[in-house]
Amino acid sequence: MNLISIPAFQDNYIWVLSDEEGRCVIVDPGDAAPVLAAIREHQWQPEAILLTHHHHDHVGGVKELRQHFPGVVVYGPAETQDKGTTVVVKEGDEVNVLGHKFSILATPGHTLGHICFFSFPYLFCGDTLFSGGCGRLFEGTATQMYQSLQKINALPDDTLICCAHEYTLANMKFSLSILPQDKAINDYYHKVNELRAKNQITLPVILKNERKNNLFLRINDIDLIKEIDKETKLQQSEARFAWLRSKKDNF
Repeated sequence: MNLISIPAFQDNYIWVLSDEEGRCVIVDPGDAAPVLAAIREHQWQPEAILLTHHHHDHVGGVKELRQHFPGVVVYGPAETQDKGTTVVVKEGDEVNVLGHKFSILATPGHTLGHICFFSFPYLFCGDTLFSGGCGRLFEGTATQMYQSLQKINALPDDTLICCAHEYTLANMKFSLSILPQDKAINDYYHKVNELRAKNQITLPVILKNERKNNLFLRINDIDLIKEIDKETKLQQSEARFAWLRSKKDNF
C-alpha cells in the first residue's frame, strides 16, 4: 500500500491510500480540486471515502468527488449524513476497503460524533490527535477527549498517526513553554523546526514517539504534574488534561 498526503487549504492534509492496481481510498477530502488533480496524476480509481467528522475542511469536497465517481462509497459518522456519507458507521463497526479491515473508534471531543479509522499500521484520526497536540473542544468535553486519546494510546507502538493538520511546530512550541527542560520535547522541537524550515511535512508520526513528545499523552507524567502543581493541585487525570487544553487554547 502507498500512503500519500495531499495538502489543502492553509494546513490541512487529505490522506490517500492506494494499492498496486491504482485503487484508492480518500480520507477527509475538504477540497475536491487537489484530490482530482492527484487522481489524474496517479491514475487512481477511487473506491471509498472515509470521513472522521462533519467540519467543512474535512467534507467540503465529497459532493464534487461523488459527481466524478458516483460509485464511490462514503463511510462516516452520523453527523456526516448530510455531507455526502452513504454508509453511516459507529464504534465497533468494521469497514473493508482495498483488502484492509478498518475498525471504527468513537473519539468524541473535537466534535461529539468524531470517529477514527484504524487498520494497522494506519490510524486516520482527523482532528482528535495531532503530533504534539490534540484537537480543540468545539463540541465535546475535556473528559471525552481525554478518554478518546486513551483509546488511541492503547493501540500498538508502531501505529502511524495520520492526522489532518500540520500543527506540529506550533504544538511543540507550546510544549516547550510548559516543560522547557524536557529532552524529548526539545529534541523533537528542533527536528520539526528543521523540517518546517524546508517546508517539509512532519506527518505521519509513530505512536510510540508521540508518547514521548506529546504532553496530552503524558497527563500522568511526574514532570508535568509537578508543573501543574505550581498553579493548582489536581488529583484527577481528566482535570489535568482540562488544565493543559485550556493552557493551549490561550497560548
